[in-house]
Amino acid sequence: MTDQDLKPILERIAGALERLAPATGGTQDFTAADAFVWQADSQRLCPIKRVNRVEFDLLKGIESQAETLLGNTRQFSDGKPANNALLWGARGTGKSSLVKAVHAVVNADRDDPVLLVEIHREDIPTLPRLLDILGDSQRRAVLFCDDLSFDSDDASYKSLKAVLEGGVEGRPDNVIFYATSNRRHLMARDMIENERSTAINPAEAVEEKVSLSDRFGLWLGFHNLDQATYFDICQGYATRYGLDISAKDLRAEALEWSMTRGARSGRVAWQFIQDLAGKQGKSLD
Repeated sequence: MTDQDLKPILERIAGALERLAPATGGTQDFTAADAFVWQADSQRLCPIKRVNRVEFDLLKGIESQAETLLGNTRQFSDGKPANNALLWGARGTGKSSLVKAVHAVVNADRDDPVLLVEIHREDIPTLPRLLDILGDSQRRAVLFCDDLSFDSDDASYKSLKAVLEGGVEGRPDNVIFYATSNRRHLMARDMIENERSTAINPAEAVEEKVSLSDRFGLWLGFHNLDQATYFDICQGYATRYGLDISAKDLRAEALEWSMTRGARSGRVAWQFIQDLAGKQGKSLD
């Protein structure tokens, strides 16, 4: 086969590879929305037109955490010093809901909205590239990772440490990092204990693992709800969405719902309200 015969074949192969390759480059349009999701494969930010969130005033039982995070976010949005935040604790207690609700409150009275940019846990290794894009934009952005944690065979936490603080470049001044996790130190207990038992210097090995959470200047703990707070959340939702049910019946049905789920939390309360609204044929928009 001659070079002339090979040329069209090679051109077709090159064209196919180009079509398969993830699209990079191009200018990111930060005016398309106030919230984005990072797509690591294409290294692009996908605009989110409608954020799935709960109104700030409907978040019950976490008032102290809410005011602290709101104050920190307002400081950041005004260009003042603010801390990266780790929201940790029990499942379904409103950690991610609070981040999204705070974002809405802060933007309610701003002409230059703060961006909310979500990065998925598995895409953390691409965080430096995302920070480059956000840094170049000059838009103030809350970078958000939901359910952040690391397992024993995962070394990507080291790159996150360098980005949060301590690296040569660090994070841009116009970006702050908020994460939620069920783990206070972001790592499983057996992961930390394994490092302790196998290291030459156990204290140093544990320090290496635990120091990741130290990169967050703001720690906010979330704990399981008591029954009264759970009922308050259910009542708040029912009132907000105009559901037709007496306070007595609401308490009885909400209690039964929580018992079948084996838990009381903001998430369980919302699931109960969704079921109740569906039975009444009412929208939760």
